[in-house]
Amino acid sequence: MDFRYTEEQLALRETLRRFVARDYSFERRRELTRSPLGYSAEAWAQYADLGVLALPLPAQYGGLDGNGTDVMAVMEEVGAGLLLEPYVSTVVLCGGLIRDCGSQAQRETLLPRIASGKAQLAFACLEAPGRYELAYVASQAVREEGGWRLRARKSVVIDAPSADFFLVSARTSGAPCDAEGITLFLVPRRATGVTLLPYATQSGGRAADLELSEVCVDDSAVIGPVGAALGMLRRGADLAAAALCAEAVGIVTALNQATLAYLKSRKQFGVPIGVFQALQHRMAEMYIAEEQIRSMAILAAAHLDGADVAARQRAICAAKAYIGEAARFVGQQAVQLHGGMGMVDDLIISHYFKRLTMIDITLGDSDFHLARFSDGLVSAGANDSDAARREIAR
Repeated sequence: MDFRYTEEQLALRETLRRFVARDYSFERRRELTRSPLGYSAEAWAQYADLGVLALPLPAQYGGLDGNGTDVMAVMEEVGAGLLLEPYVSTVVLCGGLIRDCGSQAQRETLLPRIASGKAQLAFACLEAPGRYELAYVASQAVREEGGWRLRARKSVVIDAPSADFFLVSARTSGAPCDAEGITLFLVPRRATGVTLLPYATQSGGRAADLELSEVCVDDSAVIGPVGAALGMLRRGADLAAAALCAEAVGIVTALNQATLAYLKSRKQFGVPIGVFQALQHRMAEMYIAEEQIRSMAILAAAHLDGADVAARQRAICAAKAYIGEAARFVGQQAVQLHGGMGMVDDLIISHYFKRLTMIDITLGDSDFHLARFSDGLVSAGANDSDAARREIAR
């Protein structure tokens, strides 16, 4: 197979690269991390004009019908530029869920607004006791005449402070860890009873803890079937995880380029430190890790549009687990090869490393996804054994 980007994808990447070089310098980013909003509203509008926000959405709702590889091309530039805007939360994750699982009315209302940059959404489906497990839902949704009353507490809702709507999981039946009985709701930020506790993340973005206290929504707020949202939640998390893997590719590529340039320019004992063989070996290992990370990100993106759910989940888990470990290695090596300067806030290296750390722990760290991958293999092996026994019996 040919895994190279198409001419259109390369052109889009080049457009984003020029935008970052012109309007999104490292100093500008540092200013944005200290601003109340935490990102650039002007840049968000520019993404809409470029068609980046419309990329993975259906054409009938103002989108461009892009696939997982198209999103990967964008996310590599998002990583290299350390862009702060809520692209993954709004467009990839929540936009993807509305696209795949929303009603006709929800698609017609929200998707054009997402594509034009007029609406932002956040994924509020994780709770502190369950950590990364989407099936842990203690939040409650009580049926009332014509609607629902929600009581929920959600933790680390990425990009929540700027969101206009939240996708909130709540339990309509069953116990907190049951796979069945989870329903997904679209909750407006301005609904009575919505409270946010906002804070900055390690990499300069924004997140918040979300509390819903007796929030009332009508039946039109339900996304997908009542009580059967877990599969949808995992689908959305897979979309976002694949995008984060692609973002890591962009960061690791930029880290390697910056580190190689430093080794060629920094002198010790009258010569560039890049001539020392030990450092050359470490740099070679970093480039090998970069290619392996890119391969795993391609694997994740290629499985997003497949019909085999189990294969998709295994590919995403494998990529997220491997990239978390390999990207940490590259980040550590980059910091060490830069010496003390690798840790200072004035150098972009430390910001790349912090973003890689955030990518690893968002929607499940390496250990979590390695365990899920292992469970998937065991389940696949059991199913294959059962199929073999049925074939023998026939």
